Amino acid sequence: MEKEKTDKKDHIMDVAERVFAEHGFDGASTRLISGEAGVNMAMLNYYFGSKEGLLVAIFERRTSNFRSLIQNIGSNDAISSWQKVSEYVDAYINRVFNNNCFQKVIHQEMTVRRTGELADKITDMIMQNVLELRKILYEGIERGEFKQDTDTEMVVATVFGVKGQIINSPHISSETLGYDTQDPVNMEEKLKPRLKNYLKKLLRSYLLIENDNAN
Repeated sequence: MEKEKTDKKDHIMDVAERVFAEHGFDGASTRLISGEAGVNMAMLNYYFGSKEGLLVAIFERRTSNFRSLIQNIGSNDAISSWQKVSEYVDAYINRVFNNNCFQKVIHQEMTVRRTGELADKITDMIMQNVLELRKILYEGIERGEFKQDTDTEMVVATVFGVKGQIINSPHISSETLGYDTQDPVNMEEKLKPRLKNYLKKLLRSYLLIENDNAN
């Protein structure tokens, strides 16, 4: 019975995530979501309480799963700080490409300038994952792997900003890169490896002290 309840909740969240991505939070009604999910309104309200509660549940599911992954990377003392940054980039880009609908929802919520408790909860969940990258950067500086004058805030902005430009501005990125960046084959075979490679080369050059010594 418990598994059935979990499966039903996950199903509703999967559908709601797609509906929010297509219509935006404000344009998507609980009636539309329940209809698409094939459940009645009473069940949706029982599980999530409201449309706001449903959105928060979607963010909690996605961000907590990713947080567990990157916390494991950050706590691995057997690898260097640079290896942690490299694995963070891999994990983050994989997650972006595997959860395209959720990325659209994030973009929508971060651009509507929503205020209040809902906005605070969403921002807090996203920032927890951002701070995991900053922890790795601070560790690299303390270990003497990364340059002392590393601008950690700008590194974070670079990682998330490049993703935002490529994924959330598909018409511009398609013209810039010379192929349809929304085509599934292009995304998997061209864009994902290219984005990983670019970010790693850029960050390695900026972060590592050894690059200063080489110059």
